[in-house]
Amino acid sequence: MIVINIDKAKVVAHDMRRAARAEEFKPYDDAIAKQIPGQAEGAEAARQAIREKYAAMQTAIDAASTIDEIKAAMP
Repeated sequence: MIVINIDKAKVVAHDMRRAARAEEFKPYDDAIAKQIPGQAEGAEAARQAIREKYAAMQTAIDAASTIDEIKAAMP
């Protein structure tokens, strides 16, 4: 029988979530860093939508009590 440590599984899931979020941020990083007029505002709005998506995912992972619930929360 395989026993999975749910707390460690959550840590792994959060690491995966952070990596996925960072990849989604990449297209907007340049516009934000350079504060390009006309682009920075749109980039920041897109980044906020990404933050909200991954915040919901974080909440779902934290609330999970099974591996299947963790998997369902992942992208």
